[in-house]
Amino acid sequence: VERECNFIHFLVSRQQSTQPNILSSLRINLTIKPSKLKHVPALFNINITLSTIIKMSSVFLLPRALSFGDSISDTGNQIRDHPVLYYAARLPYGQTYFHDKPTGRWSDGLLMIDYIAMDLKLPLLNPYLDKNTSFNNGVNFAVAASTALDDWFFAARNIPVKWANNNAPLKVQLNWFKTYLNSSVCQSNTDCARKLRRSIVILETGSNDYSYALFQGKSIQEVQTYIRDIVGAIVDAVREVIRLGAIRVVVTGTLPEGCCPIFLAAFPNSDPKAYDDKGCLRDLNEKGALAKLRPEFPHADIIYADYYAAFLSVLRRAESLGEPSSTLKACCGTGGLYNFDKNLTKVCGAPGVPVCPNPDQHISWDGTHLTQNNSMYTVEIDHFKF
Repeated sequence: VERECNFIHFLVSRQQSTQPNILSSLRINLTIKPSKLKHVPALFNINITLSTIIKMSSVFLLPRALSFGDSISDTGNQIRDHPVLYYAARLPYGQTYFHDKPTGRWSDGLLMIDYIAMDLKLPLLNPYLDKNTSFNNGVNFAVAASTALDDWFFAARNIPVKWANNNAPLKVQLNWFKTYLNSSVCQSNTDCARKLRRSIVILETGSNDYSYALFQGKSIQEVQTYIRDIVGAIVDAVREVIRLGAIRVVVTGTLPEGCCPIFLAAFPNSDPKAYDDKGCLRDLNEKGALAKLRPEFPHADIIYADYYAAFLSVLRRAESLGEPSSTLKACCGTGGLYNFDKNLTKVCGAPGVPVCPNPDQHISWDGTHLTQNNSMYTVEIDHFKF
């Protein structure tokens, strides 16, 4: 089997020998094309969960995780700029896990990136803009409200990025990453490459690029024309981190926006056919494809974590996970069918806005972001494609 298969082959073999029962519960679907074995044209596949593969990766004792993205992954960068402006800097944000000390996470507790770090046996990743903390085991560059594309793209289309007072798009986060490498991690380019080979990079971004356009009145048809640019920006970022030395990169899909209370409240439709069997808006759930980079970098493991499919799986399994029938209502919020104020005046964290007593039984925390419980579920059942 050629070189690009070695990583997963080692992981499966090692895990099978140390925990022989683990594979009995896996969904096997690993794609390998052994191009050097000319007489073996068949493909075989493995499709296992994000949680499982991260746990399997820990046999390497990867010392560092590096995270890029937006509010789905931000562990406190956004509030470092203007803490008074952002509700994630105050309660009830963080109440489930951090109790009386909000950290800037847009949830009642932990995020998906936190569960990934825990599965890797690493401490929770500190935000890059917190200069009084340790980055020995990695760093989180994600910033809430940030975009994959640069500001000029939106300005050219008359789309104000009004929720991101200081937008830190993907290129800015990549510049922070290079500064981090040069200032505290590496002695040379060779040293950087060596250390990045023993790191895992998680890249999650793109949903805000669609959201900002939709909320400025752009049609779904027009927004769909942005997919090539958004995916292109993500692909360029993957190329950049691999060229710097990374060989394990996880690229996540976006969550299905048509199932989020903020979109359900903002884009009501009188036609029952506009909604799927779970009550999500169909037109907002068109999934874009990620360009294939494996042939360009055969030495690297470029992995797609399908948050979209994982979220829908959580939604379909809501009753078995102990969640109520009102799965599309926000836990923290008020107003309308979805417990969310579409005028964005009485949102979670604002004075007088109530919080449900049982966030663990809700999918949405504040109408836009997942509860801690469902971040955990999404990682555990994530569809992970090699």
